[in-house]
Amino acid sequence: MDAANWLYDAILYVYALSLLFYFSDFMDANRRARRVGAGLLIFVWVLQTAYLLIRIVHHLDLSEITAFEYWLGFSWLLVTISVVISRFFNIEFIVFFVNVVGFAVLALNLYSGGGSGASISSWETTRNLLYVHISLILCAYAVLTLGALFSGMYLFLHKQLKGKKWSDRMRRLPSLETIGRYSDRAVIIGVPLLALSLSVAVTSILVENRYALLLDWKVIFTFVAFIFYIVFVVQRSLGKWPALKLSQLQIVSFLFMVVGFFLNGLSSFH
Repeated sequence: MDAANWLYDAILYVYALSLLFYFSDFMDANRRARRVGAGLLIFVWVLQTAYLLIRIVHHLDLSEITAFEYWLGFSWLLVTISVVISRFFNIEFIVFFVNVVGFAVLALNLYSGGGSGASISSWETTRNLLYVHISLILCAYAVLTLGALFSGMYLFLHKQLKGKKWSDRMRRLPSLETIGRYSDRAVIIGVPLLALSLSVAVTSILVENRYALLLDWKVIFTFVAFIFYIVFVVQRSLGKWPALKLSQLQIVSFLFMVVGFFLNGLSSFH
């Protein structure tokens, strides 16, 4: 796996270089820097995809899912989303912020060292269900991360406009209406994925007669986040809450999910 380790290091270095170019565009509206950053980002995606394939080849039995693979898949999804946005959508800054999160996850993932994770041997009856659950929850996390970033952007722009604080950087941001629309779309996609993943997880728990896991801290916080997202969807459809309040609720919902992320050490689920 020495070649794979070198590849992981290369991904980090190229990723960091891509972020530097995107940051240059963020500060000075440097379109040439943005193009170079986008090219490097595509290269990062290619390297990361190759690294994932190497991990899959070396773990064909999939006897365990480690924290390393879990976060590696999450980072890969963020890079994939940002590449798609960079290629097909003209939404300035969001690619930079998505990749700041993706790079942080990839760098922090080194601390897991590819160590042991949640063994699937105790989930033999529902092994396929667990694979489906992890795939769905990773997709949900990635899309809802994007939605939270849009909500944060909405809150920032709203505050700047209310205070009449104009700047060249603000002119490069989409309108509040556009940001709100993209934020809503992220929730519309992410919440069903989250609901499906939770339903599969509950099914796995019930089939295995491991009812104590329903009181697992990670499960509880994820369900609380899901409830908040449902409140968001209901209020958004009723049109009774202003967009500002909805953005704040989306941030709160996402924070509960983040807390769930960091409860792996206290969780016996996965």
